[in-house]
Amino acid sequence: MLKFGLFELVLATFADLVKAMMQELINQNMVKKSLIFKPTDLEELPALVELDRHCLGGMWTLSGYQQEFDHSHSHLFTLMLKNRENDQQIIIGAGAFWQILEESHLTLLMVHPDYRGKGLGSFSLQQLLAQAIQQKLERATLEVKASNQVAIALYQKYGFKVAGTRKGYYQETGEDALILWKNGLDSATFQQQLVTHQLSIQAKLEQQGFEFIG
Repeated sequence: MLKFGLFELVLATFADLVKAMMQELINQNMVKKSLIFKPTDLEELPALVELDRHCLGGMWTLSGYQQEFDHSHSHLFTLMLKNRENDQQIIIGAGAFWQILEESHLTLLMVHPDYRGKGLGSFSLQQLLAQAIQQKLERATLEVKASNQVAIALYQKYGFKVAGTRKGYYQETGEDALILWKNGLDSATFQQQLVTHQLSIQAKLEQQGFEFIG
């Protein structure tokens, strides 16, 4: 019985060692997908229209995205996913804001349905707010469907508060929009909070095999 028990112990220890070695190999090779959040290029606009159809039911047309791209006060960004094994790149998200005096008016935030639930919406919002800070903007505002509790919770995580309601704002459904505001983008406290959010999001994404290319 003693020899059998010792054999089992050695076998179990060896199995644990092999498991640990395999996990280390997985960790070393896990990051195969790179995230790139960058200003949109002109040739990407048709892909954004297609993404819009999947995410938002066709909120903006090609001419709408063209106007966003052309306008000097609009900042339009693309979220790209690059496969490091074959260098293939696909567009999986986008975001935009208008710069109005010291205010950032967020007009677009979308992530392809196949990539939701991974923290990419939070990642994109963090990137948009960081871009607004680079433009030395002091406040941010947006409209969101009153029924979109997931989006509302995300914005509240970043300190947005409900400031009012636009009745029947969404013409296709007649649904109300909540007006959200965030003051103090230029404060050291918020900027430190944004860095903390960024580190937390990137850690979560790395666990899923993503890395961020700044």
